[in-house]
Amino acid sequence: MTGTGTGTDTGTGVVEQVNALGARWGRELDFAAGQVWTALGVWPLLAVLAAGADGQARAELSGALGVPAERAPSPARELLARLREVPGCTAALGLWTADEVVVEPGWLEQLDASLWGKLTGNEAKDRAALDGWARERTGGLVERMPVELSGVLLVLASALTVRTAWAKPFRPSRSRTDQGPWAWREFTRLTVSGPELYERIAVAETSAGPVTEVRVVGDGEVDVHLVLGAEAAEPGAVVAAGFELLSGAAWRMPMEGLSDGEAWPGLVLESVKSSAPRNSGVLETVAFRMEAEHDLLARAGVFGLEAAAGPGSHFPGISRSVPLRVAQARQVAVAEFSAKGFEAGAVTAVTMTRGMAGGPFRFRSRRATARFDRPFAFLAVHRPTGLVLVAGWVAEPAAA
Repeated sequence: MTGTGTGTDTGTGVVEQVNALGARWGRELDFAAGQVWTALGVWPLLAVLAAGADGQARAELSGALGVPAERAPSPARELLARLREVPGCTAALGLWTADEVVVEPGWLEQLDASLWGKLTGNEAKDRAALDGWARERTGGLVERMPVELSGVLLVLASALTVRTAWAKPFRPSRSRTDQGPWAWREFTRLTVSGPELYERIAVAETSAGPVTEVRVVGDGEVDVHLVLGAEAAEPGAVVAAGFELLSGAAWRMPMEGLSDGEAWPGLVLESVKSSAPRNSGVLETVAFRMEAEHDLLARAGVFGLEAAAGPGSHFPGISRSVPLRVAQARQVAVAEFSAKGFEAGAVTAVTMTRGMAGGPFRFRSRRATARFDRPFAFLAVHRPTGLVLVAGWVAEPAAA
């Protein structure tokens, strides 16, 4: 995930395409109960599907990827390989096929799966094998493969994990707020402060209106960006604003450019007496844990899967022994933010079935305090490239 990139390697081009898919997906989601999702778990699967597709299915997949189908597998492989080198992150691809599916050697080479297993047709046995792979590849964060296996001829899956410990841990405490949707509820408040945090708080005018962003630094290559919008802002819009900040479509204003008392979401900026001539920042947020499951075919247009899931045979480049179409495409993702760090895991799976024809205070300094005590967005980001590994919406805090 280094280099300049043109969209055909793991440089800025493919990062932009993966992030763009994540942003489009985020705009479609229901945020009432919180959300977590990862386009990084989906993009490589779409890439290898596109390489084996033809006709309208190939065209739609290419459009969703932002990369021509014949050039997509290479950056997908490199993307996952580079992710495996990121401290605290893992990534894997798995393929399982029924005996009647003779896989085209050229497609299999492009896939570069870490595991190629067989479907026995015994659902209990196959379920145990696939669930075991999901648990093993996510370190127990995801317990099961999120698809049904009845009548399935092929399963293609990705698994990824993101783990980072905070460079500066939070101080946990029991707390309440007297306003907003979390009013009078007891939850675990997480607090961290220091001069370095002052530089990591920013505000911006975005398509969602004003937002406050705080970058929480991990001890490896992964940071988590927290984004708080105005109380009336829609969740999907606030998530999209986070992506805008990463892409440069929205401009961050640092604290130095603001006056004391300016009104920004969750932000208090003031001049205070201090023991040293340096500014400081404070972040008060909440611990959270969430899990979400997504049916990608419910938003097939976002992922270029409408034709691929329709009647007919769409993947001769994967197998010519049996006509194939996409039957299921699902993702289960979990994320946990605690006083010590952040961890997330996701398993994304696509199944195929038989395709049918048809259908002491001597100084004064500035202190910026960001309080995230109502629903907000988060994006776990690979710092060197800006690639969004996992994104989500915190609708509820963890109970104290």
